[in-house]
Amino acid sequence: MTPTESAAIFTHQNVAIIGGGPAGLMAAEVLSQAGVQVDLYDAMPSVGRKLLLAGIGGLNITHSEDYQKFCARYGAEQALLQPSLDQFPPEALRTWVRTLGIDTFVGTSGRVFPKEMKAAPLLRAWLHRLRQKGVRFHVRHRWHGWAEDGSLQLTGPDGDITIKPNATLLALGGASWPKLGSDGSWTTPLGNKGIDITPLQSANCGFETPWSALLKQKFSGEPLKSIAISFTDHTGETYQRQGECIISREGIEGSLIYALSRPLRETINHTGSATFYIDLAPDRSPEKILDALCRRGSKSLSSYLKSALGFNGVKTALLYEMLGKAQINDLKTLAATIKALPITVHATRPIAEAISTAGGIRFSNIDPNFMIKKLPGVFVAGEMLDWEAPTGGYLLNGCLATGLHAGRGALAWLTARARPQSSA
Repeated sequence: MTPTESAAIFTHQNVAIIGGGPAGLMAAEVLSQAGVQVDLYDAMPSVGRKLLLAGIGGLNITHSEDYQKFCARYGAEQALLQPSLDQFPPEALRTWVRTLGIDTFVGTSGRVFPKEMKAAPLLRAWLHRLRQKGVRFHVRHRWHGWAEDGSLQLTGPDGDITIKPNATLLALGGASWPKLGSDGSWTTPLGNKGIDITPLQSANCGFETPWSALLKQKFSGEPLKSIAISFTDHTGETYQRQGECIISREGIEGSLIYALSRPLRETINHTGSATFYIDLAPDRSPEKILDALCRRGSKSLSSYLKSALGFNGVKTALLYEMLGKAQINDLKTLAATIKALPITVHATRPIAEAISTAGGIRFSNIDPNFMIKKLPGVFVAGEMLDWEAPTGGYLLNGCLATGLHAGRGALAWLTARARPQSSA
């Protein structure tokens, strides 16, 4: 199709995008570049708020690892997401960022960041380009579902409105950080339409365990560094990771825990709890630890663990928490616990505190173009779909890729509908 033919087809075509996160903005770019009039609606006073939050500590846009390994990070949903990822793999994402005038670099962990690290410059450049393409932004507009005639129902600053675009693209996010706009309320109108939705759950989240009052008071917020975790889930699969995490008042959180959040959550769902083991000294063998403990002499245990093993207060406190004063003086038991300290968690932290969510619209409800089968002309992208990804750039890359995929799907649908009219 020539540009002239494309422009003719999309003249007077209007697409409403509900949701101004990365997926919605990417869909807006695809559609507006093709000449479609895009109206983007968002419930918040400005768009891209969760993207800005993600960029506070450095916006991790994707990962530089081998592409096959990268795709495998999407776990059970890899095959479902593969068509989207292939349309917008990490290198394509980096090239796209450069078109916004922003260079990227690969960090020591393999994660990819904008040169300035922050999200704000990227978002400003992106929104400027979208406005130049004619995208119209309608903030403080909350979507409620459909009227009987199929029009969209929204509430804006001036009251209730209804609109009837040629196509609709939903990119309303999951339910994490609801104060930034993604509250999961879309499950009601879509559920009322008979759409199968996997219940939303916390992903990339902390987990709850009942610490003693002393541990909560003295060590909440303390990091556990240079540790390793071993966990065997309810299916018998074993996971091993090294890194660090944080003791919280309610339990445990941080990057090492987030990396295991899916198998931990699913094990809790199946059995009611999950127990993993922390190696507090992964660079030392059990024999070396026991030998060191036998040479303690008259030193107090806390001071000796600090001088001989480099333990900070929170590591020693965890040993007392698990063993008590009686068992902790049994050197063999202490050495074994240092290498495999058990922690049992009973629940995820609330979804409002999670970095992202699992669950959403099941892929069986959508066609290859990401259109909802029961709702012709309604497309969906981003965290509304039933997938999850770990931190490390995978989540953002996945959202952008599905937004591009759904945007192209909407274009294909509009083209198919308009062709008979254009040839008449």
